[in-house]
Amino acid sequence: MTWSLEPGYRRETLPDPEAVGEDAELVAALRDEIATNGPITFARFMERALYEPGHGYYRQTAPGPGTAGDFLTAPEAHPVYGAAVGRLLDEAWTAMRRPNPFTITEPGAGTGALAAGLLSGLRDGGSGLVAAVRYRPVEVEPARLAALAARLRTAGLDGALVADGPAATPTEIGAVIANEVLDALPFHRVIGRAGGLRELLVTASPDGAFAWHEAEPTTPALAQRLDAERVTLADGQITEVCLGIDSWLAGATRHLARGIVVLVDYAAEPVALHGAAKPGGTLRAFARHAVGGDLFRHVGRQDLTATVDLAAVRAAAASIGLAPIGETTQAELLAASSAPADGTPGLTDPWLRGPGATLESALRLRSALARLLDPRGMGGFRVLVFGRDLPADVRLPLLNRVGRAGVQGDRQPSTA
Repeated sequence: MTWSLEPGYRRETLPDPEAVGEDAELVAALRDEIATNGPITFARFMERALYEPGHGYYRQTAPGPGTAGDFLTAPEAHPVYGAAVGRLLDEAWTAMRRPNPFTITEPGAGTGALAAGLLSGLRDGGSGLVAAVRYRPVEVEPARLAALAARLRTAGLDGALVADGPAATPTEIGAVIANEVLDALPFHRVIGRAGGLRELLVTASPDGAFAWHEAEPTTPALAQRLDAERVTLADGQITEVCLGIDSWLAGATRHLARGIVVLVDYAAEPVALHGAAKPGGTLRAFARHAVGGDLFRHVGRQDLTATVDLAAVRAAAASIGLAPIGETTQAELLAASSAPADGTPGLTDPWLRGPGATLESALRLRSALARLLDPRGMGGFRVLVFGRDLPADVRLPLLNRVGRAGVQGDRQPSTA
């Protein structure tokens, strides 16, 4: 699935994916590790390729999302998406009897696009939450936070920004939002065989090229995960298993004493994710708005990702005491957020009827909504909402359409 960028953005202006090169020092370090310790798990390869300090893809100063980057996320597509998430948080804040302060923590905050859209949406919609919000962006690469702060300052939204890190103990009231973060957590690759499950490790050939190496699983947790989800792989069938969801979610919410957790990503149920329709798994790479066919090229310069296992996320949430509040899709959330209620301005009003509304802003909104609402793409992204220490009867009206849409979406490269 591909999407156009802005109106008038032409195919020939897209960056060349082959021009990104690779991080030579990181490649050498990975080869040295393999030479010393033998083949490594793909989770280890991915961890270093994405998060190695000074070299990994997510440790670059310039973040990957955006028209000049490698892929397009919903917050980068248009601020209306952040505004919709803001309305969901406003409902949660109201249901929690309007605590002040209300701290919003965003792991993987990237360019600040979600923060800008969310905060401006609350402000333009007249939400009382604006006065209570403390907004904490979290990034693995601290250098990105300065650019994020500058973006919010330019928009007059930096008053809510806080620079302190999350507490090590549950002391805060608020929310945690992770938008397209889970798909980039390191994962293992496994393959079904007649004699049982095998794991695909990464090795290096004599000429230094990375290659797959089939071996016994490095941990019994891989088979245990698939068994728990009642998944049996056919001979030769490949899939991905992320064992890091539990520890990541526990760490990302450790400071939250009371509030909600919103996770948005392209995801699927185990039967679809590990089924016969996906014989080669869902692992893919993104560089300059192109889906890469060679996962071992452009090391440190391309994103690596796979579709998220919904059952694994729910199990991880339950294991740390997060209670399910509801699930929906991105398209349903946007649709439900758009209708004015109780005198609240329409979600799209700032771009259609606001003081700065122009024909160009209306056309940009229309173009963005076409991809944000498409259930075959971004519109199919899953929105999972959990609560901690909330009354069992808490209901968020924007999640009322649960179950009406569940088509798996995917991260979107962009072509015109």
